[in-house]
Order: sequence, then C-alpha cells, then structure tokens
Amino acid sequence: MPQTPPDKTIAPQIELAVRQLDALSILPATAAKYFSKLLQPQASPLDMAEIIEAGPAMTAKVFSLVHEKKIRPADIKFSIRNALEKLPEDIVRKAIFSFKLYQTPDNQPRLEFRKQLLLHSLATACCAAEIAKIISPQMEPNLAYSAGLLHNLGALALDQAMPRSFETIVEQAKSQNTCLCEIEQKHLGTDHTILGKRLARKWHLPEQVILAIWLHHSDTTTISQKMPQARIAQIVQLADLIARQGGIGQSGSYEPTDSAEQIATSLQIAPAQLEQIHNDLPGKTQEKAKLLGLDSQRPQSYYLDVFHTAAAQLARSNAEISQANRQLQTTATHLQFVKDLLLDMDANTAPIDTAQKLAVHWQRFFQTGMVCLYLTPLSISHVLEAVLAQDPRTVKTICLNSPIENPPIPQPMQEKFAVLDANQYCDWLFEQLDVDFDPDQTKIIPLFPNGRAVGAIVFELRYPTKTEDLNENFKLAASIAGIILDMAFATANQQNLAENFAQLLTATKQSPLQVSEETAPPEPQPTADEDISPAPTTSEIPTTDLLSALAEVAAGAAHELNNPLSVISGRVQLLAKSLQDPQAKQMLQQIQQSAAELSGIIDDMMNFAQPPQPKPQMSNIKTIIDEAIQLTAQKQNKEQLDIQIEITEGLEDVFVDSAQVVSALSNILCNSLESYDQGTGPVKVTAEPEDSGNLIQLQITDSGCGMDAQTLQKAAQPFFSARPAGRKRGMGLAHAQRIIQLNGGFLTIQSSPDIGTIVTILLPRR
Repeated sequence: MPQTPPDKTIAPQIELAVRQLDALSILPATAAKYFSKLLQPQASPLDMAEIIEAGPAMTAKVFSLVHEKKIRPADIKFSIRNALEKLPEDIVRKAIFSFKLYQTPDNQPRLEFRKQLLLHSLATACCAAEIAKIISPQMEPNLAYSAGLLHNLGALALDQAMPRSFETIVEQAKSQNTCLCEIEQKHLGTDHTILGKRLARKWHLPEQVILAIWLHHSDTTTISQKMPQARIAQIVQLADLIARQGGIGQSGSYEPTDSAEQIATSLQIAPAQLEQIHNDLPGKTQEKAKLLGLDSQRPQSYYLDVFHTAAAQLARSNAEISQANRQLQTTATHLQFVKDLLLDMDANTAPIDTAQKLAVHWQRFFQTGMVCLYLTPLSISHVLEAVLAQDPRTVKTICLNSPIENPPIPQPMQEKFAVLDANQYCDWLFEQLDVDFDPDQTKIIPLFPNGRAVGAIVFELRYPTKTEDLNENFKLAASIAGIILDMAFATANQQNLAENFAQLLTATKQSPLQVSEETAPPEPQPTADEDISPAPTTSEIPTTDLLSALAEVAAGAAHELNNPLSVISGRVQLLAKSLQDPQAKQMLQQIQQSAAELSGIIDDMMNFAQPPQPKPQMSNIKTIIDEAIQLTAQKQNKEQLDIQIEITEGLEDVFVDSAQVVSALSNILCNSLESYDQGTGPVKVTAEPEDSGNLIQLQITDSGCGMDAQTLQKAAQPFFSARPAGRKRGMGLAHAQRIIQLNGGFLTIQSSPDIGTIVTILLPRR
C-alpha cells in the first residue's frame, strides 16, 4: 500500500462506489437457505423470519421496506418478525429474489473471509441483545440486536465494492495491531464507519442503528453521557469487543480490547454477568450461523441444484402469473365495458332503448362489425323487437317474425352460455334483415341472467381468435348485458302493473261502495268558531270485486317481479364487489336501490289489496292513542312531539284489532306532523262518544299547510302524494282508510289550504 497521504479525490470515489450499492450481496449458502424455504408448499416470508433476521443483508432490506411502506420502526419494536407481519408478502419475496450473490475473484479464500465478517456481525448482534436484556428497560433487545448485526455495514460494503483493496487494508491493520478505521483513513481518506453511516441513511435504516454504525469505534462512554441516545453505540461497542475477545469471526479491527470492562462498568453490568455473556456467546452465535449456512461445507454443485430447482419453480410461477395477468386484463376490459355501459343507462329506459345502447357499446368496445340484438318477449308472441347497428351512427329498431319451426334462442344455448356460429342457426334472421352479414364471421351468444334468455346478440367477429377464448372474452360481458336488460324488463313490467292498478282505482272511483243509511256515518259538522270550510271526503274503499281484481294484480306483480328483482339485486351485489371504479359502483348501488324500491312498491300493493284480516277484541281507546303516538315518534325519529290528547271521561272501549288501528292512527299522525315545516306539531287528538251511541269518534286536528280540493280528493288513493321528487310512496292514508274500514269503522277528511286538516275516525263499540 502507498505510504503517502491519499489523493483527496479518492474518498469521494470510494463513497460513490459504496453508495451505488442497492443492497448487500449474500453468500451462495445463504441464498440456498432462502430458496429452499421458499420452495416449500405454501411457504411465506414470515416462515423465514429466523433466517432473515440472522443476515445483515436481509435485515437492512427489511428496514428499508418498512420506511418505504411508511411503517414506524417503533410500531414494530425493531423486530424483523413484526415487520414481516406488516409488509406485503409479494414485496418481501421480490426483495429476496433480487439479492445478488457475493462475487469472489479468487473463490474459496475470499468466500471464507466474507463468512468471517458475517460471523463477527452475528456474534456482535447476539451479544448486544444479551447486554440490552441486562440493562432493560433502558434498551430494547430487538434494537440492540439489529444495531449489532449492522454495525459493520461499511466494512461489508467495502468488501463488496473493492474486495482486494479491502483485504489488503485489513491485513495491514492486523500486522500493526490497530483499528481498521486508522488504516482506512490513511489510505482512503475515509473509513467504514462514515461510509456505513451514509449508506445506512440512503437505505433509511432506523436512526439508532445509524448511530451504532457510526460511533461504535468512538469514545462512546463520554459521548453517551452528553448524548443519551448514543447509548446504543456504547452497547454495540461493548458487544464488538466481547466478540473479538472470544475470537468469533473477523471484524477487521485489531486494536486492544481491554476497554471492555470499563464500558461494562459504565453500563452497570456486573463482572459475573459479563462472564456469563462470554460463556454463552459461542453457542448462540453458532445457532444463528447455521440458519445462514455459514457452517456449510457443501460443494458448489449443491447450490447450483438448489438454484436450478428455484429457477424451474419460478418459471412455472411466472407462467401461472402470466396466465393470471391475461385473465385480469380480460376482466379489466369487461369492467371498463360495464362502467361505460352503466354510465350511459337510465333506470327508466325501456327494454328496446336499453338494447340499442347495448348494441352500440358492444360494437364499439369489442371492435365488431354489424350487430343485431333481439329481445325474447315474456309472453307468447311471434313478433320480436330488435336493434340493428351497422355502425355506431347507423342504428335502428326493427320488428322480426320469430321462426315457427325453431325457438329464437338456439337449443344449445338455452340453458348455458355458448358462442355459436350464426350461419347454422340464424337463416330466419338474415332473411328478414336488409343488410348482409358475413355468415362465416358472424357469431351468436345468449343474454340470460337468471336461467331465462332475455335476448341474443348476433355480431360479425372480424378478427381471428380461438374458440375457447371466445367464451372467456364474451361470457362476463354478455351476463352483465343480460342483467341490465332483465332490469329494464322488470321496470317495464312494474310500470305496466302500476298502470293496470291505476285503471282499477279509476274504476273504483266510478263505482263507489254503497252504504246503507243505517250504517252510514254522520257527516261531521265544524263548530261556529272554526274557520275550516267543509271539504269533500276521500273516495270510498273499492268494492269486493274490485278489491279481488286489485289483489290479483298485486299477486301477479309479486310473482312476475320479485323473483327477477331478487336475482338482479344479488347479481349486482356480486358485480359491485369486483369493481374498483367509484362511478361504476355508484351506478350499481343505484340499480340495487331501484330493485329494492320496486320490491317495496309490490309489498305496498299487496298490503293494500290483501291486508291481514283483523282480530277484534275490546280495547281501551287511550291505550290505542298512546301507542300510536309512540309509534309515530319512532317513525319520525323524534323524542318530543307536540300532540295534545283530550278524551271524554268514562269513555267505553272499542271493538277493534288494536294493533291495526294503532298503525292506522300513526300513519295519520305522521301526515299531520309533516304538514308543518318543523315536523313536530301541534296536533290535537280528541276522543268522545258518537251521537248514535254505537261508535266512538276520534278527531285528529292540525293547523298545518292543509290541502286544496284537488289534493284532498286524491289524498287517500294509493301511491298518491303531493310532495315533489324524493317523496315517500303515498300509501299512508290509503293504508289507514283501508284498515279503519276493515275494522268496521269510517274515515273522513276536511281540509283547507293554510288553515289545517281534520281527520274524523268512527270506531265501533261492539
């Protein structure tokens, strides 16, 4: 080595060479240990925690990953095992496979030197952990272990970046019985503690570990007195000296180790404890060395076999990953198709209009030629609605005559998804179109979301692809298209049923129930001081025949709609779980909410047309009113309601189904409260005998917004509400009137705008 002072340009060059290292290299024996573990079935990085925490290279990499993933070292308590639990497995696996093997220019001798450096680092780590346990709780043993393991980071980096020069420097330090840092400064203008500190900062190692790397050759006793956080360096320095006294491994430094007892005294470690550490250290170090394979004497061929096995398994894994990536790309394509399609849809779009949008998106997204999408009707019909898209700008709706000999959905695809050649099944279709599909390039696929095909799509496939790939490419998209069409059919059916329902209500209004004079309730008269003009009573309850018709319509709705709505809701939930795009998820949630709303409407229709038969018994009128007010408070989600009750003393009981009447009164009270802006009242409830003596009269009076004549006339009709968009379904008064009538009572309403409303209810006493 030259004896003259080093060129000032050498230190920056050395630092640059060291800082270019992304990680420490590992020995072939250590790599074999890693790969052998990873090759085991269902192995995870956590299963390798013992091996990983025994190696400086992997420990440094784990701390770097902890910083990269923004995990605080304190959160893992400087434990490599804790860090592996928080880090993603794929990231750790990638790090393991990214390590380079230690390169030796003269093979075995250099390999042995590297082993000795690692063995000394292991001994220092084990010793530092034992010291930390003795002085606990002043020091975390996991931190002391990691700091000891990495204290010689700079020396390991120099040995990797410039192996021959570093070996020469170590030999000179040995011949002069001096510290390695002194020789490094003499020839390099820097030393391994400074280089290690800078490399550790680049790799974002914990600050306490960096202090140990930097200061472990300094006067740590004096430094730690003025800088308590440097105590970790004092512990590592003592551990380094003890490992050197025991002759475990090679540190590169050869200065005297007689300062160990002085440092131990400063750390308040008793001589007996120090002796115990000395005695236990070789065994503990040997256990860790076996994990890294530092004791291995196996030939080079063994490592080659392990690496070949690992490479073969990685090749298989890569093939599987490539296949999975292709599937993910296909799924991503389909999800983009679904997203674009959902954003273009409307909940109230008719089935044929939905089909038109589907055809355009299909043609544009899958780059097909002409597309014909036809719908299969729910009822028996020979006329099919269809859409023909020659290109995205030339789209028209047409009617087709269904084939008489064969069903419009080919037999092979009626019960399962299939992609078929259209030229074998679609002659009837081609004959009716005024455009010419290329029969050899045209395919047909079904659109069936719940076991029944709602249609089929015929399209020109203008690019070559394997038959098995066709199913993979189009099955998901066709299923989604079928769900959307099925929902459009369900919406259309609901609208048709609602129209039929409205027609029955109109017929009801034109044919009111005739009431005999003996049972007809008296017309309520306002008092002289009330400024509420008489208003028309609500329409009478439908006759028995008309109610039967309503029940039949509602039952048909339940049968025809509830099952497909359940399927739609279930499929939409499954699809939403697989989507990440927030807009698409929001659209699917809207579809699910619409399906739930339709089911709710059907339930309301059934409850109105076929409510449970009442089970009347003698019931206390005050108890009924109190329970109705409690139920109203729950519905309105309010603790305090301004409701005044006046009941004639000694009022007799009523003969009704009390639960049903409570529900009816609660509906009326809710309407009264909602006539106020604040929704809390006041509302007055009175109960007194009716003049005939056979009935009890209840009156619910509010001073809210009131109703005009037209609104009042429809107030108790099902699904009527005077509220704007976002209103409730408008079944409250309809249910109330229906229940009161079933219990042998009567209900009338008087109201005037801006003055208020009076609801009069007559209930039987027997």
